[in-house]
Amino acid sequence: MITIKKYAAIDIGSNAMRLLVTNIVEQEGQAPQFNKSSLVRVPIRLGQDAFTVGEITEENIDRMIDAMKAFKLLMKVHKVEKYQACATSAMREAYNGKEVVEIIKKKADIKIDIIDGKKEAAIIAASDLKQFISTDKAYLYVDVGGGSTEFSLFYEGKIIASKSFKNGTVRLLNNMVNEVVWHEIEKWIKTNTEPFEDITLIGSGGNINKLFKLSEKQQDKPLSYVYVSSQYQKLNSMTYEQRIAEIGLNPDRADVIIPATRIYLNAMKWSGARHIYVPKIGLSDGIVKAMYYGKI
Repeated sequence: MITIKKYAAIDIGSNAMRLLVTNIVEQEGQAPQFNKSSLVRVPIRLGQDAFTVGEITEENIDRMIDAMKAFKLLMKVHKVEKYQACATSAMREAYNGKEVVEIIKKKADIKIDIIDGKKEAAIIAASDLKQFISTDKAYLYVDVGGGSTEFSLFYEGKIIASKSFKNGTVRLLNNMVNEVVWHEIEKWIKTNTEPFEDITLIGSGGNINKLFKLSEKQQDKPLSYVYVSSQYQKLNSMTYEQRIAEIGLNPDRADVIIPATRIYLNAMKWSGARHIYVPKIGLSDGIVKAMYYGKI
């Protein structure tokens, strides 16, 4: 007997919002399958508000209401039976974040949970990494967002350390990350990875997904430090307009991809990792799994 459940996750990030609809296939005696049915991404850069003026502006509140109404309708069309909406760094830091949550509930009938960095890291790490993780190796999982970056260290298939830092692409674009934060990240990575001789990175987030797509590699093959570094140099030498016209990047990706790549490169350098796997998972995938297993 096979049953199919439809769950949805809404990820309200600092650079964009996403609606992920997933088919969960249950078969007796087998582990459930999580199959992506639909993914919609809306480029509303809440972090630009939250990190510079400290609040979500009226214009972006209106855009959020429209986006959430659209997500509500899409979930209805897909016949989604259960959903969870999680907001991260930008909404955490905007002083009117809770007020915006109430407005969205009233106008779009979507309930939003503002989650902290630790919970965000735990949800992302709950994503299915089994195919990328060998039980006898150490991995540093790095999820770069617009407002924060989450790091989780895996050894023997288990998380042994996890931390969220206020260093993300939108913050970096606005010169809002000082050297102290970089030093804290360097220290955390070096201290936690020191006991392990061989570390491999696992990267998630829209920017590393884009870099991986540009490499045209097979999904189970990693990117090398040399490749990521050369891409960084190449992208950095181009203008914003060239990145859009010549590489085909979205306007809201063409600027943040450079600071994101810098974070991944530093994580590789400080951990001594030579390769980075890109499993194309993120917060929304983790939300669906956490819902299914009753973790949130």
